[in-house]
Amino acid sequence: MSKQVFIAGPCVIESAECLDIVAQELVRINKKYNTDIIFKASFDKANRTSLSSYRGPGLEKGLQMLADVKQKYGLRLLTDIHEAYQAAPAAEVVDVLQIPAFLCRQTDLLVAAAKTGKTVNIKKAQFLSGLDMQFPVEKVRESGNDNVWLTERGNIYGYNNLVVDFRNIPDMKKFTPTVIMDCTHSVQRPGAAGGKTGGNREFVPSMALAAKAFGANGFFFETHPDPEKALSDGPNMLYLNELEELIGKLLEK
Repeated sequence: MSKQVFIAGPCVIESAECLDIVAQELVRINKKYNTDIIFKASFDKANRTSLSSYRGPGLEKGLQMLADVKQKYGLRLLTDIHEAYQAAPAAEVVDVLQIPAFLCRQTDLLVAAAKTGKTVNIKKAQFLSGLDMQFPVEKVRESGNDNVWLTERGNIYGYNNLVVDFRNIPDMKKFTPTVIMDCTHSVQRPGAAGGKTGGNREFVPSMALAAKAFGANGFFFETHPDPEKALSDGPNMLYLNELEELIGKLLEK
C-alpha cells in the first residue's frame, strides 16, 4: 500500500446524494489502486465571503451524515472545526480533525483538537511561512498528541490571489513527517468572484505534481460531481471524474 496520504471530498456537505456519489467513487479508486483515500466534507463553512453564502447543515446533522458515510462505505473521515467545543463531538465520528488555515494560531482550538487523541491536520495560514508552523505543531504536541500533519495551501499574493512557495513543504517536514499539499485551495482567487471565491482548477494537477517533487507525501483535493453547481468553492474544485487519473499519476514512481 502506498504511504502517501490522499484526502478528497466536497467542500461542504450539500446533500446525502452528493456524499454518496463521491464516496462510491473513492471506494472504487481505493480498490483499484489499493489506496486509503480519506473522505473530507465540512459540516459548516464558518469563513464564507458573504453572509448569504451556504454554510452547511451544521454540527449535529452534518456529523450524522458523515457517520452514515463511514457506516455505509468504510471510509476514514476528515472534517474541519472552527471552535473548540466542536472538537469532542467531531472526534466521535471522524478520524482526522482539520484546523482551518485562518485559525491555525488559535491556541484553544488546537489544544481541544489535540486532547481528542485524533490526528490533527493543521493548514498553514495564508500569512505564515512554513517555518512558522513549528509553533502550532508544538501546541498540539505539548497538549499530549503527537499525531500532527501540516498542509500547504498557498500564501496571500496581493489582492484576490494566492501563490505557492513550494519550499514550505521541506520546511514543514522539519516538524512533522506528514506534509500535505492542498491542491485545490491553493488555486483559489479569494473573494474574486463578486462576493464569492473564484479559482483556476486547471492548475490543480500541476500543483499536485510540483508538490510531490518538493517532497509532499499527502494530497488534498476538494472534488465534486459538478463543480459548476457546487454550493461552495466550485471554481477551484476538481471534477470527480478527473480524480482517478490524477491519483494514478501521483502513485507513479
